[in-house]
Amino acid sequence: MQKHRISLAALGAAICLSVSAQYGPGGLSANDLKSIADSYTPTTSDKAITNALASGSINTLALNQERMNNFDTHFSHKVPTKGISNQKSSGRCWLFTGLNVLRSDMINKLNLPSFQLSQNYNFFYDQLEKSNLFLQAIIDTAKEPSDNRTVDWLFHNPLSDGGQFTGVADNIMKYGVVPATVMAETAQSNSTGTMRMLLSNKLREWGLQLRKMAASGSNVKTLEAKKMEMLKEVYRFLALNLGVPPTEFTWTRYDAKGKPVDTRTYTPQEFYKEYIGTDLRGDFVMMMNDPSRPYYEVYEIDLDRHLYDGDNWKFVNVPIEVIKETAIKSIKDSTMMYFSCDVGKCYDRDRGALDLETYDYESLFDTTYGMNKAERIASGASASSHAMTLAGVDLDKDGKPVKWWVENSWGPGANDGHLIMTDAWMDEYLFRLVANKKYVPAVVLETLKNKKPIKLPAWDPLYSSESLEIPE
Repeated sequence: MQKHRISLAALGAAICLSVSAQYGPGGLSANDLKSIADSYTPTTSDKAITNALASGSINTLALNQERMNNFDTHFSHKVPTKGISNQKSSGRCWLFTGLNVLRSDMINKLNLPSFQLSQNYNFFYDQLEKSNLFLQAIIDTAKEPSDNRTVDWLFHNPLSDGGQFTGVADNIMKYGVVPATVMAETAQSNSTGTMRMLLSNKLREWGLQLRKMAASGSNVKTLEAKKMEMLKEVYRFLALNLGVPPTEFTWTRYDAKGKPVDTRTYTPQEFYKEYIGTDLRGDFVMMMNDPSRPYYEVYEIDLDRHLYDGDNWKFVNVPIEVIKETAIKSIKDSTMMYFSCDVGKCYDRDRGALDLETYDYESLFDTTYGMNKAERIASGASASSHAMTLAGVDLDKDGKPVKWWVENSWGPGANDGHLIMTDAWMDEYLFRLVANKKYVPAVVLETLKNKKPIKLPAWDPLYSSESLEIPE
């Protein structure tokens, strides 16, 4: 038995020698590992925290109880709204947000009851147009090698259900809108994962086929004819999953008391022109707060569009104070706005709060987290993940914002499905705001008009499309 113990000890020593010999400078040697392990001598507090973490979540233990008291839900300025939308298990927050901004204007202008526009209708055409965008981009790059960065990006990103406001604008200005009752949600629009995976893989298969045809000598006209065959199959696939989008429909308008006003027949484009009519391409400006890049420059994201013949995503980078100034003007004029943020940070579902002080991780783990916004962007620690509707602000006696009222698209919950965003949280985690030109400072409009856009690649990590599903 003693010999066996000696042999195990010798074996352990040999392993340590082997580890030391195997890994060169920069690796963890046996001595490094021993030094690291010896540095940890658990205190009684460490032991208590270890026991708690063994059976409870980090967020539960880090919850800052002081922030649970005196939670103020008063707002000095709110845009009137009726009803809350629910994107369910889909990444369509960008589309819900865009339509929520439009329906708010429609409700207030026409004195409507609670009302929804059909997200499913515009989503159908979004997926059809994105399929065409991918296939045509494959044709355009058919002569490039397979390891070309753009070709590689296309095959890794053939389709998504995420997006941003430029996609909202291009889609609606081309296809119009319809009431939710005209094209209702389906199980697949409410839970898009499997449908997206199946269509994405089909597009990849077709993309390889088009590249093989091009390599064999097929000209562009032949490739585009083949693309049309593929898109007909995409249409059928979408129709099976989402239904066939209407080209004409009859709708009865009711007032806020439920009294019918009139019944008429519309095309989706006629309906949009009659009840909304805003030029989404020309009347709105997207601003970004990205302190890792110079302010008052115009940026454009290559291939980040929803239609092949649509607009790339374009914005002006500005200080956060400019975004707040614009937002306050818009809210005071009863106009909601599209904005996007890193919603998963410091999010308290039970209170419906976005608050930097929700969790105290530093006290729990006796450490610090010191990166600023620019450093988080540069290191990949933070990026926009979700679009929502900015609908209110609470101003103090000096007219400075304290907190913001947000209409979300995750269905009923705390604050009737709304979130309360502190002004300090906005500083750190809000990225984009889209507002009507009439609320935007002149310097921003002049920058957009006079400066040539700096084109960024589609794979820039900060400028990915919003596509967050409801977090657990």
